[in-house]
Amino acid sequence: MTMPGPLLDVAIRKTLRSGPRVFELDVRIRSDRERLVVLGPSGAGKTLLLQAIAGLLPPDAGHIRLRGRTLFDRRLGVCLPARARRIGYVFQDYALFPHLDVRQNVAFGLNRHALNPGRNARFPEVEDWLARFGLATMAHQRPAELSGGQRQRVALARALVTEPQALLLDEPFAALDPALRQDLRDELDQLQRRLGIPMLLITHDPEDAARFGETILQLEGGRAVESTP
Repeated sequence: MTMPGPLLDVAIRKTLRSGPRVFELDVRIRSDRERLVVLGPSGAGKTLLLQAIAGLLPPDAGHIRLRGRTLFDRRLGVCLPARARRIGYVFQDYALFPHLDVRQNVAFGLNRHALNPGRNARFPEVEDWLARFGLATMAHQRPAELSGGQRQRVALARALVTEPQALLLDEPFAALDPALRQDLRDELDQLQRRLGIPMLLITHDPEDAARFGETILQLEGGRAVESTP
């Protein structure tokens, strides 16, 4: 379902309970910028917001629209499954499959088979992204044999191989050594500009926000407390 509107339009509520603890996520975003950063401390609800947009966590109420396309609308009964949303998601720990090699991990993003891609399977899209990220020579290696930066590139390649309409990144530099973070910020900056793909990045690091935040949403306790510009 498509309707006119901003690039990203989110207005959702979600209540989560764990024993006596209750957490309420109540977020509204309307942005036409291609780079949106959600900044906040641990426990603010940043990852929950990404999961809701990606289709991994159904909200209790509200709507999610991307490029005018309705991904979720509780009132209208619309809730597209994650695979149908055309969104690339890079998890904080990268979520690579340890028993699959680099090529298989990237190919898994295509979702063409119920089973894992075979070691001898070759797909043009996969080979293209392996080359773009300089991963072709290590395509046979498994995640445990890679550096942190290499694992991040594999996760990005897997997210982008399907040509998504937006890219979600969960604390993409948190697991990296400080010396490596700046290099990979530069890589991500250049990649996003080259592809022109809308990007929503969540972080607790003000340096990430300063680098990528065309719009910055400050999240605390499940609610936006400040938005710039």
